[in-house]
Amino acid sequence: MPITRKTIYAAQPSTQRARPAHLSTDPNGERLAYASGKSIFLRSIDDPSLSTQYTGHTSTANVARFSPSGYYVASGDSSGMVRVWDAVGPEMITKGEFGILSGPINDIAWDGESKRLIAVGNGKERFGHCVTFDTGNSVGEILGHSSAINSVSIRQSRPYRAATASDDHNVVFFHGTPFKYNKTLTSHHSNFVQGVAFSPDGEHFVSVGTDRKIILYDGKTGEFKTEIAYGDAAHRGGIYSVSWSKDSKRFVTASADQTVKVWDLQSEKNSHTWRSGPEGTSIPDHQVGVVWTPRADNTIISLSLSGDLNYLDLNSDRPKRVITGHQKSIGAITVTGETKTLFTGGVDGKTCGWDLAKGTADSLDGAGHTNSVCGFSPQDERRLASIGLDDFIRLIDVGAKVFIGTNHHCDAQPKGFTWLTLKGEQFLVTATEKGILLGKVTTKLKVNEVLQQSYTPTHISGCRDKGIFAVSATDQTIHIYSTYVEGPGEQRIREEKVLKDAQAAPTCLSYSPSGRYLAVGFSSGKIILYDVDEDYAVNTTRWSFHTARVASITWNAEETHVVSGSLDTNIYIYSVATPGKNQSVKNAHMGGVTAVDWEGSDGIVSAGADGTIKRWEVKLG
Repeated sequence: MPITRKTIYAAQPSTQRARPAHLSTDPNGERLAYASGKSIFLRSIDDPSLSTQYTGHTSTANVARFSPSGYYVASGDSSGMVRVWDAVGPEMITKGEFGILSGPINDIAWDGESKRLIAVGNGKERFGHCVTFDTGNSVGEILGHSSAINSVSIRQSRPYRAATASDDHNVVFFHGTPFKYNKTLTSHHSNFVQGVAFSPDGEHFVSVGTDRKIILYDGKTGEFKTEIAYGDAAHRGGIYSVSWSKDSKRFVTASADQTVKVWDLQSEKNSHTWRSGPEGTSIPDHQVGVVWTPRADNTIISLSLSGDLNYLDLNSDRPKRVITGHQKSIGAITVTGETKTLFTGGVDGKTCGWDLAKGTADSLDGAGHTNSVCGFSPQDERRLASIGLDDFIRLIDVGAKVFIGTNHHCDAQPKGFTWLTLKGEQFLVTATEKGILLGKVTTKLKVNEVLQQSYTPTHISGCRDKGIFAVSATDQTIHIYSTYVEGPGEQRIREEKVLKDAQAAPTCLSYSPSGRYLAVGFSSGKIILYDVDEDYAVNTTRWSFHTARVASITWNAEETHVVSGSLDTNIYIYSVATPGKNQSVKNAHMGGVTAVDWEGSDGIVSAGADGTIKRWEVKLG
């Protein structure tokens, strides 16, 4: 039976400090479009656990914009390519792809008829161009700037007008169609102009910049009207994004001073302010993007530098909802027992706990990892251990989703860890570049034994009840160890066997729950199954369908199947009873599958380099 995808938990929008990040909604205010990595996500605003992922870009995507009709999305990437694709059908078929610039696309704007679009950025020959959405034919030139263009907006009613905002401190005004240069609006901004937006009725447009200024212009003539933000109500940091309300009477701005402000057009005054994060300076809470949705409830969505999406309500001073998750590749996942909470760790050190019933995530509180999270290992139903490239082992309270005070700093970079039980007591075994540590966790990790090794480890896996574990090495060997008690408080490690069947470097290991089998994945994509009860005799070598490094292997509770994920972007489920048969998901994650785990007996969870988490329904034969 095939593996069926149940849902995608989307990655958060990509952000850069001191750079605008553009958000877009469809005409009904039902979905949000944004770029993350090389993907574009269309995400439900009401239920953010529902999303679709467009993977047509081969370079880092920078922007995505819904057409006014809502039928198409135009997205641009760092190579200068613009792709127009279907936003309604599940296949998201690409309608056209056009090489606009020789550098990154920073922003895109559609005209009111959904027939033409302007793409701007930082090219060598030009900084923007106007084309038809279906054929890519030129319908205007974007001239007048001497530096990269950060933002573009088109008046949605005739006569068409366009405005662009640039690092050259200027705003340029265009007449269309075809779009032609009309004039440069100079001397209004004294620093980078980061955003520009026409009001829906076309009567005005506004520009914002790093100089903290908000400038209002006439939408038909481009004439300067007034500077709005000044005095105590003004932003205290650079402004990176601006968006209008549906009725054209108000607009909203997002700033590096951690605030989002609403401005009334008639009174030219600030009418509402939201502040994110604690008092003082909090860089992750810089607001770098904002969109005023066309919904009846006037929901405003702002984007923090950390990637969090903040749902703002005009009747409240605090966000009514904050959507968090991962912006970058996810390196480790685990599904806890009875609570069915999914814990994920990213390459940036961010750790999240997901409620699988709701599809929502919470960032873990407490002192977490400062570098890539490499793995998780459950101690029991209440506590979970995590390990990272910051050389720390940390403990997590599963129910509270918080890092607790217990942690241990390793003397060398850890490669993995596993829990073992000796004489009814739990011990943690950690493989580092310098040695293998055996210790007991109380208020801290008390190391009882350090075994020096002559090889460089790559991974570790153990069988808790048997007190055995295996360590893979870069020299294509697998070392089998046992643990024993020599005396009161004296736990020891003993090497029992070295497996030398490998033709490539082993990259991951996984003992079955009872310890009967050991599955080993290799850099070549092959998986070898060893029978532990038969002195590690090779059970099968037929699990060899991956074509790149195996990143993760996990057993189901019944020990009948394993699921594996690889950098070849594929997921395979192999059977012990019928090793020649398998179930697979091709192209499961853009950039590669980094971690997999079972969710009960009929589901699996996967994570990838694209920052997404995907849940799959499985029917085992």
